[in-house]
Amino acid sequence: MSEKAILEYKGTKLELDTIVGSENEIGIDITSLRAKTGMITLDPGYGNTGSCTSDITFINGEKGILRHRGYAIEDLAAESSFMETAFLVLYGHLPSESELTAFEAEIKSEATLHYGMKGHFEGFPDNAPPMAVLSAMLNALACYNTELLTTATEGPAFTIPTAKIISKVRAIAAWAYRTSNGKPFMPPRPDLSYSGNFLHMMFSETFSLYEPLPEVERALDLFFILHADHEQNCSTSTVRMVGSSHASLFSAVSAGVGALWGPLHGGANCEVIKMLTHIHEDGISPREFVEKAKDKNSPEKLMGFGHRVYKSFDPRAKILKGQVDNVLKALNVQDPLLDIAYELEEMARSEDYFIERNLYPNVDFYSGILLRAIGIPVDMFTVLFAIGRMPGWIANWREMHEQSLRISRPRQIYTGETLREYTPMGQR
Repeated sequence: MSEKAILEYKGTKLELDTIVGSENEIGIDITSLRAKTGMITLDPGYGNTGSCTSDITFINGEKGILRHRGYAIEDLAAESSFMETAFLVLYGHLPSESELTAFEAEIKSEATLHYGMKGHFEGFPDNAPPMAVLSAMLNALACYNTELLTTATEGPAFTIPTAKIISKVRAIAAWAYRTSNGKPFMPPRPDLSYSGNFLHMMFSETFSLYEPLPEVERALDLFFILHADHEQNCSTSTVRMVGSSHASLFSAVSAGVGALWGPLHGGANCEVIKMLTHIHEDGISPREFVEKAKDKNSPEKLMGFGHRVYKSFDPRAKILKGQVDNVLKALNVQDPLLDIAYELEEMARSEDYFIERNLYPNVDFYSGILLRAIGIPVDMFTVLFAIGRMPGWIANWREMHEQSLRISRPRQIYTGETLREYTPMGQR
């Protein structure tokens, strides 16, 4: 039996159950609070509110821990592939060889888009934001798969839309990129890996196929692994909230893309590149930039440092830093932005200003440099984040329905006008 928490207000006491997670996280269950007291809690941004219990991802921000289904992100990054990690996140266990083969085969079988979607792409203006296109086209997929608009969590009714979304999101991203550049769609190749196929669909030409270096292909696969899931963040919570109305999986992940789009979430790595470019092109030293950023009245903002969750370091940043070095060396790229990034990182690791505020480099700090080196345009960075996050979104959508959670319906504290008498137009 769980220990009780006592809430006391105006002489009335209410006993509330507590719940202890497998990693000893403690929550106070306030499910009955409004029914018993008429009161609610107020928590803008939900920073202290648990919206669910989940078996998928564990984060300890103070210790820099990230685990998927109990497996450390460091081990997955070193040993796993994105397809294996996606299976793990979705189904809760590492796949056997036959399970992984079947999963990859299903993903490959769904790689091509329905030709009818070509008209949708051509209808967007050339300067259409890729994230807007991605969100719209994920919803459009539902129009070609109306038999799959269910809330099934088992069997083909779940595995087929899952494979379609995880596979076709690459084709949507690549087609959006190529359409905006006046290039024809490049069909997928069944002989390539998940990440290799995406690079092919992005960069191959009709008479010149793009053959990625192993270091580049591995780095992109690792990027996807590091973004596969990240607990109840803004976009994942959005997927759960939309899904709670029994909206289809297509609709829920489309909403997730919309939430991810913002610069405070998935767009953060774009802001890092903009910052580094600004420092380089304006001839500002990293030291001078940091001093300006310390001034609250300065427009300069330090991007890519600190994290809402991680209070020591972001474990994903450590992993990605090594991949940046490998890719730049393999491509023989000398990126002046990387030198600036290294200098900023050294300052962050050694100076009290950063240490006292827990401003350690996060995953966005290095992911932008990595994607830039591979040749991904800045406005496509968040699209790649979305590709990597699909398994996590789908797993959370599935878990929510398996738990039969009620529809999400937050409360509010009303602070507006009390009842007023209506005044007709001529008397105002």
